[in-house]
Amino acid sequence: MVRNYASAMLAAIISVTMLMGPALAKDSPTTETKKTEAKSQKKSGKDVKMQEVGVIETKHGKIVIKFLDDVAPKHVENFKKLAKAHFYDGTTFHRVIPGFMIQGGCPNTKDAKARHTHGMGGPGYTINAEFNATAHKRGIVSMARAQDPDSAGSQFFVCVADARFLDRQYSAFGEVIEGMDVADKIVGEPRDMRDNPTARIEMKVTVEERPAN
Repeated sequence: MVRNYASAMLAAIISVTMLMGPALAKDSPTTETKKTEAKSQKKSGKDVKMQEVGVIETKHGKIVIKFLDDVAPKHVENFKKLAKAHFYDGTTFHRVIPGFMIQGGCPNTKDAKARHTHGMGGPGYTINAEFNATAHKRGIVSMARAQDPDSAGSQFFVCVADARFLDRQYSAFGEVIEGMDVADKIVGEPRDMRDNPTARIEMKVTVEERPAN
């Protein structure tokens, strides 16, 4: 049963890519605290090491991603490039599966009337796989792809539960450090037969500097 379940989930995420905002939340107390601490340290003359993080803003709040540059540098570079070019702005989370993941990043989702094409788009190029030892546990951010390991482009997914059957088969490139409660709200949205939320969940994605942990 476990093997059959894993196979079904694997087929589901592959099929997603082969078929391949609204009110924004204010900074969370954690975010504001980190920014205040960084400013305070700078004023005191301390050397503050900064790092870039990805911030996904939705109507439910923000999801903050720590990048795994050491294991998937090309995927991190690609995500940052697309975010800085505003590629993701106005796209939606078009695939939500409770107990598994939420997926977004398809440019076709900008057209609300073309739901049949949601999940089929990309940036016009693909990047080579960077499969690594990162376990696909709750909170891991990884790249969606078709059957070809080197077919990832812009679509990504956030695991809302452990999905270890994806290990070393998908390129994990980030980890949620704030906002898993937001991901849980998104995965709980009513959805159609293709797991596409019936109400649009648009995103705006930016790259920000934060004090390194």
